[in-house]
Amino acid sequence: MHTPDGFDEFVRTRSPRLLRTAYLLTRDWALAEDLLQTALARAWSAWRRVSGDPEPYVRRILVNTYSSWWRRRWNSEQPTADLPDTPAAEADLAERERVWRALGQLPRKQRTVLVLRYFEDLTEAETADVLGCSVGNVKSQASRALAKLRLDPNLRAEGVLA
Repeated sequence: MHTPDGFDEFVRTRSPRLLRTAYLLTRDWALAEDLLQTALARAWSAWRRVSGDPEPYVRRILVNTYSSWWRRRWNSEQPTADLPDTPAAEADLAERERVWRALGQLPRKQRTVLVLRYFEDLTEAETADVLGCSVGNVKSQASRALAKLRLDPNLRAEGVLA
């Protein structure tokens, strides 16, 4: 089967960043790889219709696929509070885990907004475009999410958030 023009180059150059987004959404490398592969397969079939920079288009597919997977298949997953012991030298990893845990407690839309805005460094308008909502909705979701994170006792106790 013929690969659409530019698709291979796009995958080669942009996959690492998109995989990072997928990981930040799923918090699991295997699921992130599956999510990215699914998004790229969907993008490939529509590649000829994509004009301009294809990354926002593929990122939107990624986010929409993540949302639909959650609704269909992943409702049965149960997070665990038991984490393996970490050595004192890995304090940064423990802090990062507390942040991930706190992000995991947020509603999916709020977590998605924070990932796109602060981890992927998208503007409010770009985030709104990816999510198919208004800029005001992005602002309110981000504000609510950050307020919840500020109240998280695990982040406040350790001084992660001031």
